[in-house]
Amino acid sequence: MDDEEPLEEWARRRDERRSETKGKLRAVPIGGGPHRGTHVDPGSPRVVEVWTGEAWEPVCLVENLIAAKALLYPPQPVGDKPAEWDRPPLGKGRGRHRKPTAAEEREQ
Repeated sequence: MDDEEPLEEWARRRDERRSETKGKLRAVPIGGGPHRGTHVDPGSPRVVEVWTGEAWEPVCLVENLIAAKALLYPPQPVGDKPAEWDRPPLGKGRGRHRKPTAAEEREQ
């Protein structure tokens, strides 16, 4: 096969993939049997693991699925909402789906 990829190129791509996934967290239920979906036993304790690029290493222990989700998916910061006057004004007329307010009806 003439389209062989050089080993250095393959190693570079593999290292890039590994570095992208480093620090990824997962919550694994503690108990016997194979790992199942998170919904199977939401009240069981879970161990939170981090991917080091080569193996999953335990980080901490949480009491249930709700605590694990709070750790894995922290709430995103809420952006500042624009003030009411920052929005562009509505165009003139009623439009297809706009109903006039009482103030608009009095102005006409």
